[in-house]
Amino acid sequence: MSRFNTAAAHPTALSPIRSPRRPAGANHQGGTGYDRDPRSELFLLAVTDMVATDTFYERGEDRDSRFATLVHQVAVQDPGWLGRFIPWLRTGANMRSAALVAAAEAVSARLEAGQAGGNRQLIDAACQRADEPGELLAYWTSQHGRTIPKPVKRGLADAVARLYTGRALLKYDTPSHAYRFGDVIELVHPSPSPGKPWQGALFEYALTRRHHPDAAEPPAADRTLSANRRLLDLPAADRRAVLREPDAAERLAAAGFTWEALAGWLGGPMDAEAWSAVIPSMGVFALLRNLRNFDQAAVPDQVAAGVAARLADPAEISRSRILPLRFLSACRTAPSLRWSYPLEQALGHSLANIPALGGRTLILVDTSGSMNCGFSKDGTLMRWDAAALFGIALGSRCARADVVSFSSVSYDRPGSPALKRFPLTPGESVLRALATWQSGGWFLGHGTDTVGALKSTFAGHDRVVIVTDEQAAYSATEVSDAIPANVPMYTWNLAGYAKGHTPSGSAHRHTFGGLTDQAFGMIPLLEAGRDGQWPF
Repeated sequence: MSRFNTAAAHPTALSPIRSPRRPAGANHQGGTGYDRDPRSELFLLAVTDMVATDTFYERGEDRDSRFATLVHQVAVQDPGWLGRFIPWLRTGANMRSAALVAAAEAVSARLEAGQAGGNRQLIDAACQRADEPGELLAYWTSQHGRTIPKPVKRGLADAVARLYTGRALLKYDTPSHAYRFGDVIELVHPSPSPGKPWQGALFEYALTRRHHPDAAEPPAADRTLSANRRLLDLPAADRRAVLREPDAAERLAAAGFTWEALAGWLGGPMDAEAWSAVIPSMGVFALLRNLRNFDQAAVPDQVAAGVAARLADPAEISRSRILPLRFLSACRTAPSLRWSYPLEQALGHSLANIPALGGRTLILVDTSGSMNCGFSKDGTLMRWDAAALFGIALGSRCARADVVSFSSVSYDRPGSPALKRFPLTPGESVLRALATWQSGGWFLGHGTDTVGALKSTFAGHDRVVIVTDEQAAYSATEVSDAIPANVPMYTWNLAGYAKGHTPSGSAHRHTFGGLTDQAFGMIPLLEAGRDGQWPF
């Protein structure tokens, strides 16, 4: 009789998020918890963490402290890994603040440990936008004092030479920032980048603009700054007329006008005429933030059609690296139906990496009370919104999927977990399905009976995906043992707490996380017997 060569056998593979097979104490809810190795814990925390933001079980300052501690440990023990992780965290995961903090804390730890080499590169790699050298400098001085080590200065100088342009100065060098472009230049002494002979004059202009704004004259060779000055010098009474000229959009774009700058320049409301002139030069993220404002100003349909076309363009969405949740937030705040389909298309483009999975898939979406905590600065999204979004999106790609919302209290069946199956409709848009989820009572609340949900819903599925914060309640049976050991169980972590609810990294038990669709691609790799690697 065959013991190993059976129809139920699956090839085993390894995945990067590692934890030992033995539990290591209780999680926040009293259930069995598994520690992770430092790289794994840091990865999951970094890709789910909004810096200085409270979660259900952790205060923001405690999460930030844990993050810094993990960075210090990994920076000294495995600098090569961290050197690859930080650039990916900023550009691949699009986690801006986390990448800046990670770079600063890594260099601090390495300098304290006497480790040289690579520190300058860490600082430079974390800065991908022209306001970020100032951001990193502000963080460093607030946490480590006004003495700035040479590797930090040199890394920031590299970033300044790479990122500072006249257009960037107009957009980001504003009085709202403690460290203006001129301040950064004074502190880190950048040299103009090779191939940018105009940059020396730009640096001088930024310094004069900072300390003697009335005497600051833009370099004549910088067309953007010169065009901007010509518009700024127009009398207030003549400015509105610029918007009525045939080339208004081109003039504003050539002068580096953002919509915020235009509003200040006009000294009045942003009406349809003003929006129509500046919309062509706005970035996708700025468009998303202002859809409600476009409607309130009654922007003409032909202008709105241009916005819709950009949202529907997969290349635009790919370049923007906007997280899928941003499109959900925009849909909830934009009142007009004219944005619904373009936002659905944009969301689809941002979820393009979710694979099509064959066989039967059980998808459990944790909608317990701990998932009902803020996940965006404006409070429009909760952690369970992310769970529902990814659960529905994955289910819509599966050949056959059972998508189930679960928590731990059932008033109809005392002693049983609260479960509610979600009816996937073939061809239904994800945003429409999410609206149904929200309005139809699929956000359950209460505790997290993950074991009970698994026992009640597993019926010979080929795989199980659990979208959760991993804070399962106590059970005599462990989460990992609630289904047969040969069935792959994939945990999609959306909180980054220290302890997980299962072992991970091998034996058909794997954990991944983040706020993008990228990690879902690991599922078919692991099921094909190929080891999953870090995404960088």
